[in-house]
Amino acid sequence: MANLELLVNELPKLIQSLKLTIGNSREIMQQIIPINNAHEQLKNIQKLIAQELNFNNIKSSSVTLPRTGTVTSLFMPNIELVNLGIAANFGNLETKLSLTDLQKKIEVWIEWGYFLQALAADILSDVQLVNQLNFDSQHLSLPNRFKAIAENLQINLIDNYNNLQCQLQKISNYQKELLQLQQKINDIYNAIKNSHSLLDILLGVSAFCGKSGFTLEWLDDDHELIISSDGKVQELTYILNDCDIFKEQIATLIIQADILREQAENALKKIEQQSTKKIIIHKWLENLTTFFIQEIAGSVFILISILLFSFNFSQRQDQNSQLQSISLTQEQKAIANFQSAQQLAMQAASLVQKPPHSLPVWLEAETKWYQAIYLLDNIPAQTSVDQQAKNKLADYRINYNAISQRVLTEKKAVTNFKQAQKLAIEATLFVQNSPYSLRIRQQAKNKWKQAINILEAIPENSSVSIQAKETLPIYKANYAAIK
Repeated sequence: MANLELLVNELPKLIQSLKLTIGNSREIMQQIIPINNAHEQLKNIQKLIAQELNFNNIKSSSVTLPRTGTVTSLFMPNIELVNLGIAANFGNLETKLSLTDLQKKIEVWIEWGYFLQALAADILSDVQLVNQLNFDSQHLSLPNRFKAIAENLQINLIDNYNNLQCQLQKISNYQKELLQLQQKINDIYNAIKNSHSLLDILLGVSAFCGKSGFTLEWLDDDHELIISSDGKVQELTYILNDCDIFKEQIATLIIQADILREQAENALKKIEQQSTKKIIIHKWLENLTTFFIQEIAGSVFILISILLFSFNFSQRQDQNSQLQSISLTQEQKAIANFQSAQQLAMQAASLVQKPPHSLPVWLEAETKWYQAIYLLDNIPAQTSVDQQAKNKLADYRINYNAISQRVLTEKKAVTNFKQAQKLAIEATLFVQNSPYSLRIRQQAKNKWKQAINILEAIPENSSVSIQAKETLPIYKANYAAIK
């Protein structure tokens, strides 16, 4: 019993060793030995518990602090030493735990150890997979890349030609990065959502986490994979939700970059126009001075007086002309923005004709309504289209809210569909890994049932309703077979 007490007190350290950080291949290889050692010690504890139960013929011996003086009392491990992702599997120090219950928990930990060992072996045996993991480990995570671009786009435009050119080039580069990031997040989302291979799913997570890496911590009570990255512990499914959030944020940032680029281009054009005007005036004065010197040298005083008067008069005219030009430019820009908003509205309305549509289509329509509203909302007062813009703005906001609600509905349907797929994948993997375990088969059956219920609840007008109907008979057949 003394050996058992010592080993049980080592449980927190053992369970902390039962996790796999997915990074480069060298890191994975370094973890195999600690995982194997912890796994062997758990099996040793399992044997000692079985011997103790057989020896005492007691099925409910307590695992608690040794204040009772009984032979079967054990110190419970300190929960504070255990990772948050698995702490709940120990219970707490105030709760008595029978040796039989502890034995069941150890069986689960041992199964988890087998899973990690098999997974590490599968990863290291796939050269292409290892190369991709090594590549991801050298690049920023997707959230950090987005954060860096967002910070870099906080640009105050400088009223200087050379500086404006540099800023415009930077803005164009950030726009390209955003488009690449948008494509990458779509690829990651599809890899995690649609793949039936755990290795492909892990590749998607690796691309999302980048050099931050991620760790497979535990399977919760529903056999949802718990992972951690950058100090954040969460279920695997939540990464898909993060992808949805980043899709929206990237779309908004692309709009902001477009507006910033347009402002920079307009500022450059204005400087170029002013520079051209100065050159023309300077050349004209230079030619005129030469002519006066050569041809009318005797009338210098009179001509200079006339020029000075003309210059003062011209200066006043230029000032008036600049005011009119600013006013005209503001009016033209207001009209252009109003027309652009109308075009965006027509495009948004056209996109959602004849539903159902996929989530990207609804998101694109939502973005176009947002852009149209932004343009109308920034039309200055006292322009000819100000009142028309206000009238349209009310209608556009109604349409935007309606589309946003449809986006939420579609997101929920898509999330539910992917949740059903995830449950199906887990059910299949569990049965494959432990085909003779009655407990695992019961859990797999429950997952098939949950997946079926989710598919049956997906709305008819969603984009995944047809897929749900096609998938439902397959899930029912698998459920019936395992039942």
